[in-house]
Amino acid sequence: MTNLDTTIMDQAAALADRIMANPANDHDVAIVERQLGRFPRGMVAVGARCVCGRPLAVVTRPMLPGGVPFPTTCYLTGPEVVKAVSHVEADGVMADYNALLAQEGEDGDRLRAAYQRAHDLYLAFRHELAVRLGDDETHIAGISAGGMPVRVKCLHALLAQTLVMGEGVNPIGDMTLARIADEFDPHVCRCSVDAE
Repeated sequence: MTNLDTTIMDQAAALADRIMANPANDHDVAIVERQLGRFPRGMVAVGARCVCGRPLAVVTRPMLPGGVPFPTTCYLTGPEVVKAVSHVEADGVMADYNALLAQEGEDGDRLRAAYQRAHDLYLAFRHELAVRLGDDETHIAGISAGGMPVRVKCLHALLAQTLVMGEGVNPIGDMTLARIADEFDPHVCRCSVDAE
């Protein structure tokens, strides 16, 4: 990793240490498999949980089994949050967020700078995971998720980053979380997938 400030690198290392300290267990993998309807390849840990303990977002390794590069490190899995974000995407909100990113003036400059920082942290975090896991990330170097840092392409990925890394990291993920508050709140259990 080059050209990233030490604050971002330190933040990414601390986040990777926290995530890797609690790797996914068989129970977590089984729940995520039911949530997705398929086996969660490359799942390293649960990055965010509902108040009931079920996974909302997982952390996926940079290289999937079989050597497939995978840039989407923070992956949304909770069916209720996926559905809520899908409703927002269907309402055309991504166009509104892209317009905000393109706006002139101080507000646009601040949003673009924060979005760039979210992208940089995503890359630094994935790099820290790659180092710890012995994964090769050369095929996805510079690629984060959700359209960062120049556009909004996938609100699911951006919200996953907010849930995994915390509010205040990704401004678009934060806006999405606020927008879906009536349908999804990580502090209120609305889980439909059985934990057993």
